[in-house]
Amino acid sequence: MEFFSAPWWSALLAIILIDLVLAGDNAIVIALAARRLPQHLQKKAIVWGTVGAIVVRSAMTVGVVWLLKIPGLMLIGGLGLLWIAYKLLADQGHDDGEEHVGGVTTFWGAMRTIVIADALMGIDNVLGVAGAAHGAFDLVVIGLLISVPIVVFGSTMVLKLVQRFPAIIQIGAAVLAFTAAKMIVNEKLLDAFFGGEGTQQQVAYWAVCVLAIVGVLGAGWLKTRRAVPGSERIDQARTADAVNPATK
Repeated sequence: MEFFSAPWWSALLAIILIDLVLAGDNAIVIALAARRLPQHLQKKAIVWGTVGAIVVRSAMTVGVVWLLKIPGLMLIGGLGLLWIAYKLLADQGHDDGEEHVGGVTTFWGAMRTIVIADALMGIDNVLGVAGAAHGAFDLVVIGLLISVPIVVFGSTMVLKLVQRFPAIIQIGAAVLAFTAAKMIVNEKLLDAFFGGEGTQQQVAYWAVCVLAIVGVLGAGWLKTRRAVPGSERIDQARTADAVNPATK
């Protein structure tokens, strides 16, 4: 493909649009993973989380031919992303009831979550980008570089909104669950159930999407609800120790 030709610009636009679609999911994952970090580490987590996400996607794009040979890849990625969506939601139940671990450990835990989630979400994205690039790796690199500031800005905005409106955590988990459901139903091994445009296939498609969202939100709600009594007991014990230090 000739550099700066009309097809080149058309392919670049397609790649940027594909990257922008995933940038929203990236921003949600990074913001939710960084929300429990100390404030001075949140910006660092956003920047390095974005860098890690870009590196992972670049590596996956280079190896896209190999990835296409793995059977059940979309199914495995979708199930893994469902688990991450649940964990990001369920972890909020421990914000007050458990001691925070050290800053470095928490930071690297957030990095691990961000990179793994992006690797899982990036499967579908990489396939689309590889198709739009038509073998032009320079287009892939330019598209990824353009998406970096968008992801950083989006993550910062989502994090601020989460701090002001905690209900956004549920919305973010629902978005990730929906993304996971779409990956599952697009798995080639499941074409017999979800392939085609018939009414039955469409019903099955949306049933899986709804089940994924309801399942993640429901499981997260149960987990956080069970964590509340433990939190109350810890708070009561701390209060008792403060009032009667001699009993220790």
